[in-house]
Formats: sequence, C-alpha cells, structure tokens
Amino acid sequence: MTETMPPPARAQIFPPLDREAELDRLARKMREASGLGMQVLNLVGTQAEGLLEMLPEQVRAVLERATAAALEQSFDAAKATRGGRIADAPDWLSRAISVGTGAAGGFGGLPSALAELPVTTTVILRAIQTIADEHGLDPALPEVRAACLRVFAAAGPLDDDDGTDLSFLTLRLTVTGSAVHGLIAKVAPRLAVPLGQKLAAQTVPVIGAAAGAATNYVFTGYYQEVARVQFGLMRLGAQTGEDMETLSAELKRRLT
Repeated sequence: MTETMPPPARAQIFPPLDREAELDRLARKMREASGLGMQVLNLVGTQAEGLLEMLPEQVRAVLERATAAALEQSFDAAKATRGGRIADAPDWLSRAISVGTGAAGGFGGLPSALAELPVTTTVILRAIQTIADEHGLDPALPEVRAACLRVFAAAGPLDDDDGTDLSFLTLRLTVTGSAVHGLIAKVAPRLAVPLGQKLAAQTVPVIGAAAGAATNYVFTGYYQEVARVQFGLMRLGAQTGEDMETLSAELKRRLT
C-alpha cells in the first residue's frame, strides 16, 4: 500500500515544480547533510564507530530508553510551545540555541549531556516543524506529525553513509490524536545510535564543551537539511501524484 501525500494545509500558492530539477536539488541537499559530521569527528579525533565505545556500558544499555524519553518530552514540548502557526525562525537561530545547550551539556560531562538531550531534541524538532510549515504542510496534521518524527529516523550526521540510505523516507509511521508512543517506539532505536555518538563526543575530556557545541551545530543543521528533503519530496508528490517509494527511488538513483 503506497503512502498518499497530504495536501498543503494552508492556502499557500507554490509555483509548479520541475520534477527532474527538484529531484536534483534534493539530492544535493542530501549530500550536503551527509558531509556535515566530519567537522565533529575531526574535533574529537576519532571515527564514528569508535564514539559509542567511549560511552560507559551502563549508558549504552539504557540509550534507547533515554532516546525514547527525549523524543516523548520533545514532542510534547514542541507542541505546547508552538501555539498556532509556528513562528518563522531562521536556521541560524535554531543552530545558535542548540550550540548553547550543547556547550552546557558538554561542560559538565556525561550527566549534563544526558540532561541536555531532551532540550536539544526539542530545538531540532521545532526546527523540523518550521520547515514543514515552510513547505505548506500543517504540523498539527497527524500525517505531518508522523513525517516530522520520521526525519529523526535518518542515519545521523556522524554515520559514514554517503546519503544513499533513504529507508527513513518510506518508514511506515501513522499517528492519530496523541497516540505517538508507537511512533516513538519505531524511531527511538534508529535515533539512539546518532544520539549515542553525540553524547560520546560531548564527554571527550578537556574539549567537552567545544565538542558539545560543535556536535549540536552539526546535528541541528543535518536534521534541518534532511527535513527539507523529506518535505520537499512530499510537496513534489502532492503536485505529481507520485508516492514516496517512487520519489525516494528516483532520489537514490541520483545519489548513487
């Protein structure tokens, strides 16, 4: 069963998109997002796969549960602070806020980094909702709320993937009303890996605060770009009538 595209919820008029040019543009966005993590890896002086090993075993054991809790808190907080229409916050402001929280989280080591996790997740989710709004999609609609969470299922900026893993785009997520627990249960295992890498980078001795700031900057920028790919495809699908499977396959073809 294919996923139908939600129509723009507000009466915004977008110029007709050139399908091929738009897919090329979104492929560039995905490549740019996938290249962001090297800044952090160069700073902490390790490979992405080595970051998780830096975390204490007891933290790794509860990482998925902590991720789910951060998503639960951020989902509720983002909804509560949104009010009516999302305020148009520029990308740099979201990144600046996350830099501040990341520095604070890294300054106190692992305990403060864990406490900072839901705050940064909320900032990123608000930024994702803003991008949905920019594409004419109402973040209050169940299918758009699901799409906002689906962005978090992307591989993560510190992954060595070349951007071709687009399985998150076709991840089956549906939400009605406030029933988000099932959604979060699907997304949390995927998000736990990049958030674990983020926590590890923030706990690097001496440079923890700098690593926390840099990591949050990169993470926020990454998920903003992934959101633009997600909602760009949804808007293109609304115009062409194509489903996400077809469009994501076309996007992957360009990336490979």
